Amino acid sequence: MQTQRILFLIKVLAGGGAERVLVNLCKGLKDYDKRLVIFKKEKKYEVDVKEILISAPFLINFVKFLVRLYKLKKIKKTLNPTCTISFLEPANFYNVLSKTQKEKIILSFRNYYSLRLNPKKKQDIFKKIKLKLYAKVFSLLYNKADYFVALSKGVAKDLIENFGLDPKKMKVIYNPIFYEEIQELSREDLSEYEGIFNSPVILNAGRLRRQKGQWYLLRIFKALKEKHKDLKLVILGEGRLKDYLVGLSQELELRTFVWDRDKVLEIFDVYFLGFQKNPFKFMARSKLFVFPSLWEGLGNVILEAMACGVPIVSSDCRSGPREILAPNTDFNYQTDKPEFAEYGILMPVFELKYKSADEPLEEKEKMWVEVIDKLLIDEKLRKHYAEKSKQRAEDFRIEKILKEWENLLK
Repeated sequence: MQTQRILFLIKVLAGGGAERVLVNLCKGLKDYDKRLVIFKKEKKYEVDVKEILISAPFLINFVKFLVRLYKLKKIKKTLNPTCTISFLEPANFYNVLSKTQKEKIILSFRNYYSLRLNPKKKQDIFKKIKLKLYAKVFSLLYNKADYFVALSKGVAKDLIENFGLDPKKMKVIYNPIFYEEIQELSREDLSEYEGIFNSPVILNAGRLRRQKGQWYLLRIFKALKEKHKDLKLVILGEGRLKDYLVGLSQELELRTFVWDRDKVLEIFDVYFLGFQKNPFKFMARSKLFVFPSLWEGLGNVILEAMACGVPIVSSDCRSGPREILAPNTDFNYQTDKPEFAEYGILMPVFELKYKSADEPLEEKEKMWVEVIDKLLIDEKLRKHYAEKSKQRAEDFRIEKILKEWENLLK
């Protein structure tokens, strides 16, 4: 029997959850001939697959689009893949437009599109038009694909109800994790960062972008410092909100470390450590993993933190955290008060509203302060959720998730 050839397609291997899932799939799908097509050289993750770069520098956007589409069609014609799996936009768009007659097309959706495109309840006319255009494109173009893979039930429902995707083609496949590998990497030496973890640490990981809501965490942390003097906050990730978040941290009178500015010392309160190839060694040594996202696809980093045995405090945002932390509840439900769920603690979601240092805490922020304070004090409760984290992470082992992908590839 001839080996199937899979083409993976993504814009760039930057430091995000979708990129990490792609890398995990490339590593896990062993009995296939694999190629990876990318549009940009920027690279945070290493992948042991032959890469093909489709570059189109110094061109206006429309011409760049035509050049990339032409090159991708040529690659598909040469390689003759049995299946092409694309991650995120614009890769999904290119994948459908370049479809060949014998090729199976799988589009992977990694975010809650209704909120990503229109995170505010009050939408201006431009955003309403943009959302309708997206829905039209999704419905007319994407339904030509063979399968859609949504990484959570919430994302699947959103794509079907709000973007007109064919429910018969929709598959929900959760993100896989290499459980043993995470365990091993979590034991790696912290080297220069060792001294930070001589104090209790709250950890957050994710791109510094509006979706992640990290400014709320800074304000919550400031309140916690009044009672827990030696507490530290570590934030892993890079992004366009770096200057705002660093500025807010300093305005809150928190001693703030920035990865590309300061020397690592134990005197700081908040540590912006940038992108870390091995986040697991930081997770494993933290007291809590706190996740204030405003919206998500699933929250891959929650799974990774759970595999490291860290208790989780997460917003009950659309979508994913409830499906991970409270799998036996209705995934459509959102809490408006702290919910001590089976595998972690779900909290009310914040609004997309940037805050300043001098604004008083709102009621939701006070709830978060109380819950995190309780976990920092109650060692028995924290240990309970640490064990529950490891237990739940087992359900997302690569071995289990790969079987679902392999069924699609048959």
